[in-house]
Amino acid sequence: METRTLILSKTLSCLFCVFYFVASVSATLSFNFYAASCPTAEFLIRNTVTSSSSNDPSIPGKLLRLVFHDCFVEGCDASLMLQGNNTEQTDPGNRSVGGYSVIESAKRVLELFCPGTVSCADIIALAARDAVEIAGGPVIPIPTGRRDGMVSVASNVRPNIVDTSFTMDEMVKIFSAKGLSLLDLVVLSGAHTVGAAHCNTFRDRFQQDSMGKLIDKTIDSSYANELMKQCPSGDMASVTVNIDPETSMVFDNQYYKNLLVHKGLFQSDSVLLNDDSTRKFVEDFANDQELFFESWGQSFMKLTSVGVKTGDEGEIRRICAATNA
Repeated sequence: METRTLILSKTLSCLFCVFYFVASVSATLSFNFYAASCPTAEFLIRNTVTSSSSNDPSIPGKLLRLVFHDCFVEGCDASLMLQGNNTEQTDPGNRSVGGYSVIESAKRVLELFCPGTVSCADIIALAARDAVEIAGGPVIPIPTGRRDGMVSVASNVRPNIVDTSFTMDEMVKIFSAKGLSLLDLVVLSGAHTVGAAHCNTFRDRFQQDSMGKLIDKTIDSSYANELMKQCPSGDMASVTVNIDPETSMVFDNQYYKNLLVHKGLFQSDSVLLNDDSTRKFVEDFANDQELFFESWGQSFMKLTSVGVKTGDEGEIRRICAATNA
């Protein structure tokens, strides 16, 4: 009870911080930004995400990963959507990112109804928001008014994204640089409650020593054995497994329950339970889905406000894969 009270207190205080944070980003980033210029914008984006998810249940997880990888490099400006030599998409850390076609589909529809009005950056943020709701998560209002960036360089990717093998200190350093707190780190890691991962991104988790014992003692042995069965040694780059082995298509708090029984797929997941500074957050979110959902809304709002371009910055692209120039 004491821990829950502490988190609730932090959550409520963070709520004020979130709205202050968003307001301080720019006066032009606001709720209902398209109310006059394109009143059906959010409806059209939601329809596209819903339709795409119906055809491919993996879409919500892909869109969540897409928004993370976009916002952490150059800010939430759709720089990840730009195609070409040496762009962010060409970095090995982004080659398995998906969901681009959903964003482009929504953009094509919006260009028919409201040409030159809705940015690809806003589409990414809104599509990820809708993906969470479609997968069973909370309904989240987020401000809009982002503009699209014009710079996308592969060398900017690695210094700014979290690798699955990162330690707590390494993750905190990157999150802090984006204006995101330790609590945001734990909450946003909950995105791993949906989606899949390639075997080569976590192969170290089930390696054995010469005696046949797991080298990584922080992962449940039966879970490691199951991963070994799912990941053929010669084909790890193409085979995927569900990040959440229990409810992989549902946005819920199962991710945190998995951590408590040492079934976090990545090292970057397991450290949340093993570190004294984050263990209590994990335990409370595992025991209270409503608390996780409330916290998710606040942290997601902060995530999608990182480094936004507004006003006269950037542009509104005609297509998301290329700048207008």
